[in-house]
Amino acid sequence: MGSGLGLTIAMPAYNEAENIESMLEDAVRAAESLAPDFEIVVVDDGSKDGTADAVRRSAASDPRIRLVEHERNQGYGAAVFSGLTAATKEWVFFTDSDRQFVLEEIAHLLEHTGAADLVVGYRAPRQDPPLRLLYGWGWNFVVSLLFGYTVRDIDCAFKLMRRDVVQRLAPLVHSRGATFSAEWMVRARRLGYRIVEVPVTHRPRQAGNPTGARLHVVWRAFRELARFRLRLWREGAPTRP
Repeated sequence: MGSGLGLTIAMPAYNEAENIESMLEDAVRAAESLAPDFEIVVVDDGSKDGTADAVRRSAASDPRIRLVEHERNQGYGAAVFSGLTAATKEWVFFTDSDRQFVLEEIAHLLEHTGAADLVVGYRAPRQDPPLRLLYGWGWNFVVSLLFGYTVRDIDCAFKLMRRDVVQRLAPLVHSRGATFSAEWMVRARRLGYRIVEVPVTHRPRQAGNPTGARLHVVWRAFRELARFRLRLWREGAPTRP
């Protein structure tokens, strides 16, 4: 980590009023220990529980915190996309706002910035209920079947990348639901970016309600995945950066 490291921590938030203020305290504390120049971008994806107001309260006392708002709920991928593309620092990290990760472990990702364009975590082990574990295993299997090996834990929300990678990938990625991470990483692999995988701690959710296992979310994810597979067949071989 160089003395001039710039870091964006971006996080989507949907109905996370019970978690977000504590999450921002965690993020500020971790960032202050890691980077002299940082910002925290929270994307409120049309929450109805006061999440945006809670972020505004935190931002009022710390100008390094910034709120991006979606007027209506657009989906997980749309919120991550908005956070990544709103980043202004050299390195962009994104995570979820549910406090299931240990943010100090961003340091383990930063150790690899000299050898990688993207450094991605995998949950070791994943601390989710059995049904979500089953869905996660099945999703990783299907993505690998359709696109070949991409990363060990494709949906792990603990990823770090250079900002120029974000700028290169953003116009190419069309998924805005749960398929977003899969499309992002598949395209990164196809473009030849250097990817390093790192094990990270995962904790059970203590507050709020996850939405990833809802039927309409799963159905949207498979539709987006099918469209993405067809799009790649039409595109052919990628142009390397």
